[in-house]
Amino acid sequence: MLIYECEQYSPEWWSARLGVPTASCFDKIVTTKGEPSKQAKNYLYQLAGERIAGAKVETYTNAAMQRGMELEAEARALFEIVKEVEVKKVGLVYFDDQKKFACSPDGLLQDSDLEIKCPLIHTHVSYLLGGTLPSDYFQQVQGSMLVMGFSLGWFLSYFPGLPPFIIEVHRDDKFCAALKVALDDFCEELDQVEAKLRGMA
Repeated sequence: MLIYECEQYSPEWWSARLGVPTASCFDKIVTTKGEPSKQAKNYLYQLAGERIAGAKVETYTNAAMQRGMELEAEARALFEIVKEVEVKKVGLVYFDDQKKFACSPDGLLQDSDLEIKCPLIHTHVSYLLGGTLPSDYFQQVQGSMLVMGFSLGWFLSYFPGLPPFIIEVHRDDKFCAALKVALDDFCEELDQVEAKLRGMA
């Protein structure tokens, strides 16, 4: 893995992610079964367009999402206390020096990474009662482990005043193998589409 040190959500961070498939959107490339996602083509065109325009597509942020970002540091500190570990903040992690795809972990440990969610109260309660990694984040958590070469990851859901939901996630080798193939194919097609668009200029 190749770590790019920067502050997440800074101009440098957005620039480093420009036109790059990242783990938070791997669900747009493959399903939880490792099969092609119906959203792949639109995501491909979005990233190709970003590369040509040199600007990140504006993403929707609502009050709940903003609140989640504000609580992230609090959640990370709680994880450090509960697990008695030190969590490092990093900007972006590329799979390798080719920088074809990447992830932005919410925390980096010695041999694993941390994904933090600070959802609405009813969603957090559902995670507590469910007791497993929410399927909505399967591709992101597994994809981050693939990018960083880890066999272990952590998922934390946090809501102030309620017990935290912390779960240890082990790498699904079969899924990660399928994801790697899909990412290689996706990135190859992305380069082709970019080249075609540049030829139209």
